[in-house]
Formats: sequence, structure tokens, C-alpha cells
Amino acid sequence: MSVTAQPRQPGGRRRRTTRLLAVAAGAVTVGALAAAALPASAHTGGPGKGDHRPGGHQQSRYQDVQLLSFNDLHGNLEPPAGSSGRVTEVQADGSTKTVDAGGVEYLATHLRQARKGNPYSITAAGGDMVGASPLISGLFHDEPTIEALNKLDLDVTSVGNHEFDEGAQELARLQNGGCHPTEGCYSDKKFKGADFPYLAANVLKEKTGKPVLAPYWVWKKNGVKVGFIGVTLEGTPDVVSAEGVKGLKFKDEVETINKYAKVLQQQGVKSIVALVHEGGFPASSSYNYDCDAAGAGSGISGPIVDIAKNVTPQVDALVTGHTHNAYVCTIPDPAGKPRMVTSAASFGRLYTDTTLTYDRRTGDIARTSVESANHVVTRDVPKAADLTALVGKWNALAAPIGNRAVGHISGDIGSTGTESPLGDLIADAQLAYGRELDAETDLALMNPGGIRAPLTYAASGAEGDGVVTYAEAFAVQPFANTVNLQDLTGAQVLQVLKEQVSGANEAAPKILQISSGLTYTLDLTQSGADRVVTDSVRLNGAPLDPAATYRVASNSFLAGGGDGFTTLGQGTGDVVGADDLTALEQYLTAHSSATAPYAPPAADRVTIVR
Repeated sequence: MSVTAQPRQPGGRRRRTTRLLAVAAGAVTVGALAAAALPASAHTGGPGKGDHRPGGHQQSRYQDVQLLSFNDLHGNLEPPAGSSGRVTEVQADGSTKTVDAGGVEYLATHLRQARKGNPYSITAAGGDMVGASPLISGLFHDEPTIEALNKLDLDVTSVGNHEFDEGAQELARLQNGGCHPTEGCYSDKKFKGADFPYLAANVLKEKTGKPVLAPYWVWKKNGVKVGFIGVTLEGTPDVVSAEGVKGLKFKDEVETINKYAKVLQQQGVKSIVALVHEGGFPASSSYNYDCDAAGAGSGISGPIVDIAKNVTPQVDALVTGHTHNAYVCTIPDPAGKPRMVTSAASFGRLYTDTTLTYDRRTGDIARTSVESANHVVTRDVPKAADLTALVGKWNALAAPIGNRAVGHISGDIGSTGTESPLGDLIADAQLAYGRELDAETDLALMNPGGIRAPLTYAASGAEGDGVVTYAEAFAVQPFANTVNLQDLTGAQVLQVLKEQVSGANEAAPKILQISSGLTYTLDLTQSGADRVVTDSVRLNGAPLDPAATYRVASNSFLAGGGDGFTTLGQGTGDVVGADDLTALEQYLTAHSSATAPYAPPAADRVTIVR
């Protein structure tokens, strides 16, 4: 694969001279960037004499390179609603406050302001730019988000697991352009695709063993070279439908990054950043807490820690994602040297500004000079006019579908917590729909990761307070999973509950949202499967009978064993119904009205012992 481009001029758009190809060839030729005739920065932070350029102009040995990054945008072009559109900020006195954040009109302004005075500036992302998107993007197979990212001057991103929601062919279309294969073009202009490369170093075609997209990319300017390697989590097949990853293999993140770091080194690229769609769990929910207060790596846990500790020291920084958390931490590399690892939460609420000090003599990053911080995408700045126009264009196309009222609520129905009110509502909706398919349906289970946004009472558009529109319901459940029925024994149902906190989910539990009538106790003072108190499980007040057969409703992703719930993949007597959004819509319509709105559930079905 060959890419030729010119770096972005200060205050302007970069120009692409060739289109990016979707499928990487066996031997990938790194994108050559035509050097812009701009003077080097006057930075002189490092020791030694500066090099000399032709014509008598002195060039500093040390050059600051700005790396702006974000992750997990998920097509959130408009400011996210409710808690999904806020971040927590630590104050000087130790208290915290919440700040409204997000929206690409504001993100564009913040990024453009951050780039001012930084001619050596790169913008990168850590995956999940698309997928699980609100209606404005999801209805159009995320073409609007790719157009927005082009306007944001994104230079490069890794793939995330959600980039495979619609399969590798659709991802290739987002990269290369072209109208949707079944729906055609959404306007009189053909979709042009991404101006930036998607990197997928550890995603291989089963038939050829070659990466499905380019594994790496190099940014160049005036002799400065920074390489980027992009990977998604090896466990992507566990969190994406089988159809989405059909024909693909996902390799180990560390092994892959180390492999391509050697390739880049052999090509003379010694400054390397890994874009890793896998993340961690910070000790604080505040975006600006001091992750290293008790020492390097002390303020974060989770999969990214082991990855960072084992990725070759040839990699100078890791931009991460997937867990939707915010952190700027140093984690020791295999040589024991601190290395920056960052994540900018999700939904465009934050961006990370990292300074990489490039040594022109060695071609490497002086890691002792790396500085980084997360910044809030506040909504108190002017909106970027070009992004406002883009959002308006796609909203106008979506409005006839999105503005239709589907229900009424009496207050915010939140989506956070071990058991959430919105989780209870969705599970009840799927139980009710399941009973339409089979009157003997006993219970419903919903995966928390399938709930993408809260329902908010305050009007976000032309509708009145408390009105739930189709667009708002779509934002909650955008995956188009079907509601499936299957038979499980009581012993299997109990095993499913234990799989919430054991096996693949032991380190990061995935607590299922359960329908009315099912109750149990979760003892968090225990470990593994013992956290589910077996004799506390009740269905309609009666103990769960291990030998009895129960009819269970769940979405198709769960019914296939997704999210580590392998026992759900062993059910029998399968019946496939309509999509889960239809179930939610029907339930809200049947159980609410303007004069009798639906009240937020109490979220009291799971008793928590801490």
C-alpha cells in the first residue's frame, strides 16, 4: 500500500494526492509525505548544537511535535445527552464538579485552537470512531462521522471493535468511499470515504494471513518522522457479532506492535506511537486526576497495563481506548523506563494534548521530555461553522424518521450503575416482546454494553419535555440486534449469572440487566463466581429450579454467547424475533402517554453487598 500526502499547513487543510487503499498488500510501503516548505519550530529545549539547513538557516536539534488524540467517538456528532455528555473534574481543593462536554462542532474549535502555534501537529485516534452511533450517523451507516472526521483533520486512527459491526467490507467502504451496496447514495454526491488511514495491524484475513487494512503509517515533515501502529483488542470476536468478524483473525496486541516496531525501525523510523483499542480502569473517575501520584502505573489497572509493560521500548507512547475512561499515566516499559499511556474518555468529550520532543540527531523521542494532559471539549467556545453545516445537513435527512414520538417519561432514565433504571426498562421491554412470540417466556437478560445512551426528560429538540423520540430510542439501542428466545435449564441460568463475574468477565464484570420478577444478591466481598449468592436467585418469588426449563429472551448478540456469556450460546429451541429497538419502542408506546408518562424504574432487582 502506498500513500502520498502533504502535511497540513498551519490553519489550513492538508491535501491528499492519492486515495487510501482499503486492503494492505503483503509488503506495505509506508506513506511518503511530501515535505512542506515551512521553517522548523524555534524550540531549543534540548542540549547540543543545532543542525544547519541549506541557505544558512539554523535548524534546532530538538523539535516539539504536538500529538492531539481522542478515542471512542461512536458517531456522537451532536453533544451527547445526560451523563454521557458530562465529565468529572477535580478542583484545586479536592472537590469535584461535572462539566458539560462534547459535540463535534465544539471539538473542531478546540482542536483548531490547540494547533495554533504548533506547525508540527498530528491528530490521531484510538478506534471506535463509528459503530453504536446515534441516529444522525447510524441511520446512514456512519458516513456522516467519516465526513466529520475529515473536517476535523484527523491524520490516522486504529480500528476498534465497533469498526467491525457491519463487517470488513463495510469498513473498507468507509475507508475508500462509494455508495452503500444496498441503500445507495444518500445525496447527489458520492461518498468519498476517509481522508485518513485506518490501521489494523493485528486483524488478518483468514485466507491470506495478511492485514485487512494497513498495519502502520508514517507522518513526515522537514525530516521529522513519527510512525503509528494501529491495533484493536485481540478479544474483538468476543464483543462483536460473528457475522461482523467473519473471515478474520485477531492477533495478540503486544506481539503485533513489537513486530511492526521492528519493521519501522528497519525503515529508519525510530519515533513510534501505538494506537491501541484496548484500555484500562483508572483509580478515579475524574479526567484530570494525578494518575502517577503514588508512582508510575499506580493509578490504573486493566488490560492496558500488561500491554504497556510488554510492548517494546522502541514504542514511545500509547494512545488507547475501548474502556471509555480518561487517564494520562506513565507505565514502565520492559526496560523499566516510564512511558506515556493516554485515553480521552469517549463520545468526543475530551481530547489529549501530548508533546513529543523529537531529537533530529537520533530520530527518536526524548522520552524524559514527553508531556501530556487531557482537555475538556467545553461548549462555551464558538461552534465550528463547517461542522454546524454538516450536522444540519444530516439532521435534515434524518428528521422525518427521528422526530417521531414513541413514548413519554416522567424523568431521566439513567444508564449507569451495576443495575440501571434503563437496563430494567429494556429487559422488561424484551420480556414483554418475548411473550408476544411465546406466552411461556419467563425472563429477559440484557448486556450493559448494548445500552449506549440514557433517556433524558428535558427536551433536546422541538419535542416537549418528557417526549421520547425515535432518534432518542435509537441512541439507546443502535445495534439492530434481534430479540431471540431460547430454552435454558435453571442450572444454566445460574451459570449465566455467574459468568457476569467470572471467566472472561472476572477482572471487569459485565452485570446483566434483568427483567421484572428475577432477583438475586451479588456479594462483592467475595471473588469470582462466588459473588453470585446461589440460594438468593428467585423468579417471581420462587427459588430457581436447576432441573426446570426456562424460556429466556435476550438480544441476538447475547444469545450467540457474546460478552463472555458462553452458556447463553448453548440454549435450545431458538426463535428469532424483530429487532430490539422495535421491542423498546412498542413497550414505551404501550406503557406511556402524555398524561401518564413512564416512571424511571427503581433498579432494585439486584441486591448488592459491598
